[in-house]
Amino acid sequence: MLDLVREAPFGQLVRLITGNKVFKYPEEIDGFTCPNCYAGDGSANGATGDMEKPVTEVPENVQQSDESERPSISEFPKEGEDLEKAETVSSSHSNSTGILPTATLGLQRTQTLPWTADRFAIEQQMAVEKTRSTRIVAARTADNTVLVDWYTTDDTANPQNWSQRKKFFVALQINLYTFVVYAGSSIYVSAELQVMERFGVGEFKAAMGLALYVIGYGLGPLLFSPMSEIPLFGRNVPYIATFAIYVILAVPTALVDNLGGLLVLRFLQGFFGSPCLATGPATMADMYSLLYLPYSVAFWVSATFAAPALGPLISGFAVTAENWRWALWEILWMAGPIFILWFFFLPETSTSNILLRRAARLRKLTTNEKIRSQTEVDRKGITFGQIVTDAIVKPIEISIKDPAVMFVNVYTALIYGIYYSFFEVFALVYPPLYGFNIGETGLVFTCIVVGCLIAMVIYFSYLHFLLIPDILKNGLQVQEWRLRPALLACFGPTIGLFLFAWTANASIHWMAGVVGITIYAISCYIILQCIFVYVPMSYPQYAASLFAGNDFVRSLFAFGSVLFSRPMYIYLGIGKGVSLLGGLSVMGIFGMWGLYFYGAKLRARSKFAMN
Repeated sequence: MLDLVREAPFGQLVRLITGNKVFKYPEEIDGFTCPNCYAGDGSANGATGDMEKPVTEVPENVQQSDESERPSISEFPKEGEDLEKAETVSSSHSNSTGILPTATLGLQRTQTLPWTADRFAIEQQMAVEKTRSTRIVAARTADNTVLVDWYTTDDTANPQNWSQRKKFFVALQINLYTFVVYAGSSIYVSAELQVMERFGVGEFKAAMGLALYVIGYGLGPLLFSPMSEIPLFGRNVPYIATFAIYVILAVPTALVDNLGGLLVLRFLQGFFGSPCLATGPATMADMYSLLYLPYSVAFWVSATFAAPALGPLISGFAVTAENWRWALWEILWMAGPIFILWFFFLPETSTSNILLRRAARLRKLTTNEKIRSQTEVDRKGITFGQIVTDAIVKPIEISIKDPAVMFVNVYTALIYGIYYSFFEVFALVYPPLYGFNIGETGLVFTCIVVGCLIAMVIYFSYLHFLLIPDILKNGLQVQEWRLRPALLACFGPTIGLFLFAWTANASIHWMAGVVGITIYAISCYIILQCIFVYVPMSYPQYAASLFAGNDFVRSLFAFGSVLFSRPMYIYLGIGKGVSLLGGLSVMGIFGMWGLYFYGAKLRARSKFAMN
């Protein structure tokens, strides 16, 4: 618990105020024994063998190991063991002293190899080493710089070594935050009619309260995604700073009494609520190994997928009973308690940031200025402006030049845009055709949540019974292997949309249309899971930028969808309007099958993809 609070914003703030006299790290406590490899002038005192000589790069022996020699995944050790009493044992990567002479086992090395066979091989070796506490001796560069690493293979400062309970608690906080931000978009839908009456405007201007929020959280990741990758900031600085602003903005948004102010504040809310969209999966990757990361990401996606559907339900009855401002107050009531939970109990998960701060403490303790973290060496001379520029320009360049990425962006944007059009079409179907009130119309959206739950059962079964056993037996397959569930799921959006389009009739029971939307939700969830795994496997070095770019494209299309869908449905009618979208979704069928069969050839011709 002490470690959890110390790494949380509250603990870091207390340390700053007290001059690091409270919530001390082991290096700051009297009696701490500094590992020999960090002492003195940077020489590896106490180590023997190759560590007595400077090395120009981290050994690649783990990455180059033959697949048949890879060890199986083992159970992680329990958290809380005394690092200073850790046993040193021999391993295939140990020197004669039984001490690991490489920084390769530190997870910061795998962060440059996301979703690849090399990373999988490293993580398998790490899992074996974690079963017994083995010291890790820091590697050194040719100029005698000591690269800070974990002290032992089961160092509890490493998020990968946290207990499953702690990982779950941190992941739960991120998922709750994600749920609030996404629900905050659609929670406004129930208030639109009263906003029109209060400010004397039409549907288009009233809908801007939803549309601007959506475009706001599409723009935000372009800034906050690269910021979270800067070791100096880590994950928590962008998280907590923007979330604090988000909570504060909830108050004037609920109190504002002019439409212009309401729309500006809604945009700002979406913008400052956006870090979860770009950084949520990165936080999961900080804690979970590649093999089991899809489970945690799947739960995160469920929060992003189900939250907009629950927004109208959360606010519908309150708006009917009170007034439109209650929908906006509910954002504060949801976000406020979660922010307090974050402030006291959300630890930093960025390996780069954790080791950067450890390097600073070791420099102070040993007066050895040659001690540096790996990221300090890697990012030397790179400015924040360069990182932001690259994060904005690179996704655009890849999206234009790489057909696979272009398809992924267009298809996910279409799926997302159709999803947000439901907030307009449901209001044109269920109240006039079936006599539903605002609250009852909000209940219809629960079919998306039901579809999400069914899809999770299907996808988790696929992971547990098919994918993971196959990986453990045969290693990682080509990237297109991960698209197999989507080959069937890609038919679902078309089927579901046409079913909804032609059953939205007063003479047909309302459940028929609900079944169509449920099919749409099930299939889209599985498609998104497959795509969001395929992209980082194929483009690992640009994964963060591509996700930020994809989020922007999705949000941009959703922004337009909120504004054009109502006029389209009114002009064409529900049947023809939804059928038009169903027809567009057919291209996803051809695109998905084409990507599965020809993706390898496209990657071979791409200068961005990892072949």
